[in-house]
This record gives sequence, C-alpha cells and structure tokens, in this order.
Amino acid sequence: MVELKKTTELKSDFIPMGEVCADERSRMAFGKAGVHRDDRYAVAVNAEGEILLTPLVSIPRRELLVWDDEGIRAALVRGLEHSSKEDTSEGGDFTRFAGEEHAVDESVAPAEPQS
Repeated sequence: MVELKKTTELKSDFIPMGEVCADERSRMAFGKAGVHRDDRYAVAVNAEGEILLTPLVSIPRRELLVWDDEGIRAALVRGLEHSSKEDTSEGGDFTRFAGEEHAVDESVAPAEPQS
C-alpha cells in the first residue's frame, strides 16, 4: 500500500473539508464546507495559488452612513438600548412629514430621548 504524503500544510485553524473538482465551467461546489445559495465571499489568491474565501455581507448604500459615521452609529446604539429597556416615549404621528425634504444641520448633536 502506498502512503500518501500530506501535500498541503494548513495555516491557522483551518479544518480539512475534503476535495473539490472544478466542472467544465470552472465552478466548484462548497456545500459540505457550509456554503449556502446566495452567500457572498471575498476571494484572495496568494503566490502559491492558495485561495482564501472570506464571508461577506452586503448592505444597502443608504445604510453605509451608519458604519462610516461614529456619531450616527453611537446614536443608533443608544436608541436601541433605550428601546430594549422600553425607555421610549410616544412621538406622535409623523406622516405629515413624509415626502418633505429637510436639510440636516450637522452642527447639532443627536437628540437624547426624553425620560
């Protein structure tokens, strides 16, 4: 019996999941590695030809502001904390403002909820 030499030295905490073979369109199935339909990955290749797939989540551009602006992110976290403690107050009906364009005054700090 021929003993197979380990050809790949795994880096970090990678766990071998088996072997895949590209089909006629160069596609590979990664289902046994936990990949599901519509999952997104960043793909990186090093000089040795190793391929690294890093899971990604896409967010709408309009929500990117929350990640880019620490002040907005902090205000959102505070609001969620107040909401989880039911520390909120009724703000009334805001439908009259729907469709209106309002300028944002960036010099004003985000309002804290009233107790």
